[in-house]
Amino acid sequence: MTDPTARGPAARPSPEELLLLHAEAMASFGRRVAGVAANQWSAPTPCEGWSVRELVNHLTVEQLWVPELLLGATIAEVGSRFDGDRLGGDPVAAWTAAAAAARTALTGPYALELTVHLSYGDRSALEYCSELTVDLTVHTWDLARATAQDAHLAPELVDFALHEVTPYADQLAGTGYFAPAVPTAPDADPQTRLLGLLGRRTEPEPRIDPELMS
Repeated sequence: MTDPTARGPAARPSPEELLLLHAEAMASFGRRVAGVAANQWSAPTPCEGWSVRELVNHLTVEQLWVPELLLGATIAEVGSRFDGDRLGGDPVAAWTAAAAAARTALTGPYALELTVHLSYGDRSALEYCSELTVDLTVHTWDLARATAQDAHLAPELVDFALHEVTPYADQLAGTGYFAPAVPTAPDADPQTRLLGLLGRRTEPEPRIDPELMS
């Protein structure tokens, strides 16, 4: 595999390719949501201060925003509509519905040619979809790690996320959303390098037996 950090702007996928990557990232996260045991929702995750339920809620809320932003709504116009816990009594169903609505919005005619009004300024929907894809990819690892599921990420998603994140990796810790980068070996595999850039440690941990979790 070519080192994604060495590629230039021409490596950015086409809109059609990006939508395929996004679909794969969405499905990958969704499989881990479906695999959460009933007594794992309060378990801690690699995202400091977030339980499994809070992590899934974060991603669910992120999907709820997608149709609104693609319709041209601003942060102020949406307001607090999606604040708080949006998972209710059936987290898997809540995630599935939100994910389906987001995909419908993103795959609509000319959707990726639109401009969205984000909290840090206006961005193209293409850039927005790229950010969503990276977020889904990384949080798939977080969720899998927290619930003892398969934490192996699809190579094409890792490749894409590395290419997106590397140019601004040294600025991430300063945003307050990421832990400081974790140094990785020069010959580390792409997934380890990606997770290290995003402040995640990948040392082996004991398998978690869901039956033993409170």
